[in-house]
Amino acid sequence: MSVEDQINERLHQQFAPSYLQVENESHRHHVPAGSESHFKVVIVSEQFIAQKLLARHRQVNESLAELLAGPIHALAIHTYTASEWQARQSAPESPNCRGSD
Repeated sequence: MSVEDQINERLHQQFAPSYLQVENESHRHHVPAGSESHFKVVIVSEQFIAQKLLARHRQVNESLAELLAGPIHALAIHTYTASEWQARQSAPESPNCRGSD
């Protein structure tokens, strides 16, 4: 199973999101072609209601701890409740790494 598939599976199990986008951004970094080391996660879940941003990110990090200790080098996390997502409808774009094309 790919790293991206593992992230999807774990976050679906943990958060039952109404929206989940997992994007492999490794191509934006100096890594070999086909790498799965840099990811962006956009997750919308009612579990985030009344939680501060840091608590949300900690929960995501905890659910992916095994992957963060292994194949994942970098993880951009964007967490929203349904009402926050409805008002926003998109997450910020990730920058390219230094020296990347």
